[in-house]
Amino acid sequence: CGLYTIAVSLDQGVVAVPHGRDAGSCHGLRTHSTQQKIGGHHRTRSKILTQPFSMLKIFSSLFPDGTVKRLKDAVSGINALEEGIQALSPEELCAASEALKSEIQNAENQKDALQHALPKAFALVREAGRRTLGQRHFDVQLMGGAALHKGNIAEMRTGEGKTLVATLPSYLNALAGRGVHVVTVNDYLAERDSEWMGRIH
Repeated sequence: CGLYTIAVSLDQGVVAVPHGRDAGSCHGLRTHSTQQKIGGHHRTRSKILTQPFSMLKIFSSLFPDGTVKRLKDAVSGINALEEGIQALSPEELCAASEALKSEIQNAENQKDALQHALPKAFALVREAGRRTLGQRHFDVQLMGGAALHKGNIAEMRTGEGKTLVATLPSYLNALAGRGVHVVTVNDYLAERDSEWMGRIH
């Protein structure tokens, strides 16, 4: 079925895990679990997703507490920067990335700095993808990247661009200088995607 769960956090990086038939992914229903830390303990929240569905429906189902609106607001901020980012020369694009890296690494609170830098960082990645691969991140992919950065889980079907989505939070969190690990299911995909998406980074 080609379904993956992709998760990202400041400490653990990006993780992509395939969902097979035994997970119910080919039988019209899909169980999706997220963990929340409550009172020092982790609790799991599960949702049943029905097919057919879209990325926006998934976000709305998993995050009914206003998260989707916040993700859309983040996308609006990214889109507002697109025209200015597109006008940058290759040298200016690299300089903007270095400036953002310095700003985050010198911040007193890196977590807040990363969140503040998200719109510009994602706009830089989108432009890098457009220039190097000819692939521009769609708004829903930006939403997926923002969700991953916040430590949530985004489930995407084959062809919806999870590989491209992973470049967003992996780049942003790498700016902190602590490294990000992107995990996939086999050596072939690891080699292919590191070379393919590595052009963006």
